[in-house]
Amino acid sequence: MDTQRRGPRAHTRATEPGATGRSGARDVPTATVARLPGYLRVLHGLTADGVVTTSSEELAAGAGVTPAQLRKDLSFLGSYGRRGVGYDVLHLSEQISVVLGLTTQRRVVIVGIGNLGHALASYSVFAERGFAVVGLVDADPAVVGTTVAGLVVQPPAALHDVVSGSDATIGIIATPAAVAQDVCDELVAAGVVGILTFAPRALRVPPHVDLRAVDVASELQILAFHDRRRTGTGA
Repeated sequence: MDTQRRGPRAHTRATEPGATGRSGARDVPTATVARLPGYLRVLHGLTADGVVTTSSEELAAGAGVTPAQLRKDLSFLGSYGRRGVGYDVLHLSEQISVVLGLTTQRRVVIVGIGNLGHALASYSVFAERGFAVVGLVDADPAVVGTTVAGLVVQPPAALHDVVSGSDATIGIIATPAAVAQDVCDELVAAGVVGILTFAPRALRVPPHVDLRAVDVASELQILAFHDRRRTGTGA
């Protein structure tokens, strides 16, 4: 097998036994979409290490899935790897980026610039993954007018103008739970079509808006359950 190199650090990993790939992706199941960011994260790491090709075994191990699951997921993208060579890291990264809609930069507005919102606004990985934070909104008069990550925090009354003026399509809610639904409604009215909420409560959105929720406390409670079951403490 010929070893392909991309720069002095490039090297080729284990071979992929799959069939020759084909172009065009089928409809991708929601469960597969949820795993694609993990594959892309591993591929970005391989690219940084100078890796040109990788096997399903290595990529699956890095993403925490089985090789069979990985191959099934990638088949929806029309990617089967090349016999005796494996998956081309850059090409597969591009395929996944297209499916995830990351070939065009997505603009994001964050509402709630407390500790969490401040950290999210300053999170440099967003830019690396194709997202640009273009607006910050907070209800605290002491926060409004301050500059965070190069952006001036605006009051709630300016939310619609912030969204429309920046062409933002995604909103992040980092507010207290008590006001999260109101903020969600305002974001939808302003025109966002995707919302990521960190507020610990269920939110309602219309059918055309996608909602993802991150409840850190609930995740910790699940870990506590498994810890109790494993150690037998706290019963």
